[in-house]
Parts: sequence; structure tokens; C-alpha cells
Amino acid sequence: MKGMKILSKYELLLSADYYQFYIQDEIVEGDLSDSWNEEAVDRLLAITDGTIGIGTARDTEVPVCLEIIEKEPIAELSEWDKVNECSIHIGSGKIVIAGCIDYFPEAKRIEVPKGIYRARLYYRGLDKISDDGLEGEDYYKIALWLDSEYKPIIRLK
Repeated sequence: MKGMKILSKYELLLSADYYQFYIQDEIVEGDLSDSWNEEAVDRLLAITDGTIGIGTARDTEVPVCLEIIEKEPIAELSEWDKVNECSIHIGSGKIVIAGCIDYFPEAKRIEVPKGIYRARLYYRGLDKISDDGLEGEDYYKIALWLDSEYKPIIRLK
């Protein structure tokens, strides 16, 4: 993101079993089972208190980039297939990022200041998946920044 100060960056390979992975506040339950309605599946995004579920184009390991940034990024959307935004409250000061069947105690943890964050979720290569669904060029990026208030989900692209 041009001109955007990145406070920390993580490049991960996450297990996207059931075509999803998630980020959540370490101290919440994170149950997304009732959140994956038809609209959420279409936008590849489901939320519940303290948890964001990110839908994927395949259910194998997928590349994910998580960036903690200083402020809202300038919208550069042309290289992305889909872009969503939502809010998440991190009350514990620790974000957990994992696949939905990963062993929670061993999942990646990232320390951040407590507060409300805005998350911009970027998806690309969604149409570049092999016929058997095992290989692909899909890529997922999450940009998180502290925000002043909890805001609704919006589709930017």
C-alpha cells in the first residue's frame, strides 16, 4: 500500500479447511457457525463478536498476508477480485489467526494494542483454481488498523 506505514507484517500459509480461515480476539469463543449465511458465503466474509471468518476459493493451504497498519489505506482495488471491510474488537490485546480446525493453543498470535480495529480484506486469484481444487493462485490479504468506532460491513469491490 503506497505511502502506508506498516507496523507489522506476517506472511502465512493457513489451512483453509471448510473453505475458510479466521482472525479473532484471543479471549472470545469465535463461533461462526450461525454467521455463514448465503450473503456471507457470497461475500466470503462472516463475522461474530470478536471474530472475522474469511472465505476462500479452495480448502487446502492458502497464502495469507496480515498487515497491521497505521491508518486507513488509500483504496487501490484494481489488482483484487473482491474487497470487503468490517470491524473487530480486540479486547485482549492478542489476535489469533488460524484455519478453522487448527489447534487453537498452537495458532499464531499477534500482540496489538487493545481496541476496535477496521479490517480490509483483499482476495485475488479466486478464478485461478485447478479442476481438483488442490492448486491455485488465490491470495488473501488482511489490513488492520485502529479505528474510532465499530462500523458495519461494506463491500468495496
